[in-house]
Amino acid sequence: MNSAGPAVDEPSLTDHLRHWAAHRPQQRAFSHVAFPDGSSGGLHRTLGWRALDARARAVAARLVTVASPGERAALVLPQGLDYVAGFLGCLYAGVIAVPLFGPELPGHEGRLAAVLADCEPACLLTDSTATPAIRDFVRDRRLPDVPVIPIDQLPLERDGSGARGEGGGPELSPGSGPRSSPEPRPLPDDVAYLQYTSGSTRSPAGVMISHANVVANARQALDAFVADPRTSTTVGWLPLFHDMGLVLSIAAPVVGGFPSVLMDPADFLRDPARWLRLLGSYEGTISAAPNFAYDYCVARTAPEDVDELRLDRVRVLINGSEPVRAGTVERFRRAFAPAGLAPTAHCPAYGLAEATVFVTVNPLDEPLSAVACRADALAAGRIEATTADDGHTESTVLVSCGTPVGQELRIVGADGGVLPAGHVGEIHLRGPNIGLGYWKHAGLTAETFGFGAGEDWLRTGDLGALHEGRLLVTGRLKDVLVVDGRNHYPQDIEETVQSVVPLVRRDHLAAFGVTRPDAMGEELVVVAEHRRDADPTADDSRGAERAVRAAVSARHGLRLGALLLVPPGSVPRTSSGKVSRAATRTRFLDGGFGPR
Repeated sequence: MNSAGPAVDEPSLTDHLRHWAAHRPQQRAFSHVAFPDGSSGGLHRTLGWRALDARARAVAARLVTVASPGERAALVLPQGLDYVAGFLGCLYAGVIAVPLFGPELPGHEGRLAAVLADCEPACLLTDSTATPAIRDFVRDRRLPDVPVIPIDQLPLERDGSGARGEGGGPELSPGSGPRSSPEPRPLPDDVAYLQYTSGSTRSPAGVMISHANVVANARQALDAFVADPRTSTTVGWLPLFHDMGLVLSIAAPVVGGFPSVLMDPADFLRDPARWLRLLGSYEGTISAAPNFAYDYCVARTAPEDVDELRLDRVRVLINGSEPVRAGTVERFRRAFAPAGLAPTAHCPAYGLAEATVFVTVNPLDEPLSAVACRADALAAGRIEATTADDGHTESTVLVSCGTPVGQELRIVGADGGVLPAGHVGEIHLRGPNIGLGYWKHAGLTAETFGFGAGEDWLRTGDLGALHEGRLLVTGRLKDVLVVDGRNHYPQDIEETVQSVVPLVRRDHLAAFGVTRPDAMGEELVVVAEHRRDADPTADDSRGAERAVRAAVSARHGLRLGALLLVPPGSVPRTSSGKVSRAATRTRFLDGGFGPR
C-alpha cells in the first residue's frame, strides 16, 4: 500500500457512472468510429450513459460467476465500446482489470503471453469475433485454460436501461449474481487494475492502480485540460491498454461526465487525417498523442485535406509519452494553422504508468516554452541557457513540460540529496495518483516506490531539472550513455543521426551504449531503419556511417562504434508504439540484425 496513508473515501469510477446513468441517461457518453473499406467519413456507434451502465453491469453479472474479488480479468479485445464496458464491468464486480490487447497486434505476441502468465487471470474478456483467435493463442502458448467470455454476447436487462433508482442497474454481490441488495463498494486502496508498463527499458511489470489513484489522476487531468465539461469531448486513438489512452479516454470522461470518441490506432496510422477530421467534429476537443504522431500527421496529410479541416474547435492537443521536440511542435503548428489550429493548443506533458499517467503539463493557453541549453553543461548535469549570441555553437533544445498538477515533484541527485533548480537529477514524485507498487515484485516495488525505507516518493527513473519553475525532462536514467564521466542522452543522438542522414526513417532508430572491447567504458551504437522508398547499397551505408561519425563527434564529443541501417520494421517497438532501446540493444548483442 502507498505509504502516504489510506486514500480519501471519495466516489469511485463506478459511483460516477451510476450518477450519470441516473441523471443523464440518454446523453451521449462513448462513441466508436470505425472506417470500413477504407472510408474517410467513418461509421459511428454510440452509447448513452444508461446504456453504458447496463452493459458494464452485464459484464459484472457474468464476472461474479467465474471470478472472486481481487482475481484478475484480462481484457484481450479490440478497441471500442465493448472494451469500455468490459473495463468498467470489472470494477463493478470487484475484479482487477488487466487492460491488454489481442494476439492480432503484430510483433507483441510474446509480450501478451508473458503478461498473461504474470497476472494469472481468472478469465479473458473478448468479443465474439476475436474469441477463436484468443482460444487458439491460449492453446498454442500453453497458457492456463480459463473461461473466454465474449462480452458482446452477454444479455442485458429486458428494458435495456439497467436503471434502478440512483444505482442504474441490478445490484451485484460477488459470487451470487443479480440481487436487490447493494454490491460492496471497493475500498479506495483496493486495486482497480494492473497497468503493465510498456517495457521500453525493462521487462513489463504490472503497476497496481487503486480505485483512488485512477479517480485522483482523472481529476488532475480535468483540472489541467478541461475548462468546461459541458462543452468538452475527448477524441482518442491511443490504445485503451495504454495508460494515457485509458485515463484520458475512459476515466476522465466518466468522472467529468462528458463524451469520449474512440478510434482504432490502426485507422490513425492508415490515414491520420481521420483523427484530424474527428478533432474538428466537436466543440472543445481534447486529445493526446506521442511526439512522432504529430510529425506523422504533417508528413501524411495533403494540403487539400488541410483546407477541409476545422481545427479551431480544438482545445488541447497533449504531447507526451516520449520526448517532445520543439521542431515537431512548430512543424505541426505551421502545417495546420490554416485549418484554424490555435498556436497555444499544443500542450507538452510528462507522465508515467507508476503515477497512473499524468504528472506535469504546460499551462493552457500559453505558447510552447523551450530552452536552448549548452550541450557541454548539460552533459555535466547542469541547465545553462544559451542564445546564438553567446558563442556556444552546440546546444540542445529542451521543451518545458510545465508544472505538477495536484502532486509534488523534486529532483534528486545520485547521493539522494534534493538538487536545486538548474541541476539534472532523477525525478521523484508524491501524490494521491501514485500507484501501490508492482504486481508480484516486492523488491522492485520497494526500490521504486520507496516503501519500507521511510519514504513515500516515487523514483521515476527519468532524469530532469527544474528551470524557472518548470520541468525539463532530459532522458531515461537507464538509457543514458556515460562516457568519460559525461552524460549523453540517446534521443539527442538520434535527432543528430536522422538530421544528417536522409536515408534514415524518422523516429525509427535507437542509440545505445555497449561495452567497448578494451573494457574502458561504453561506445555508441545506432541502429536505424532506412526509409521505405530507399534500397541503400553498401556504399550508401558507408557514406551514412561517415556522416554520422563526423556529426556525433562534433556535436556530442562521442566516438561512433557502429551504425547499422536495417529494413523498415526491424527496430523493436513497445506495444504503445515507442522504440524500445533495451530490446534493440539486446537484439544487436545477440546478432539479431545480421553481421556487424
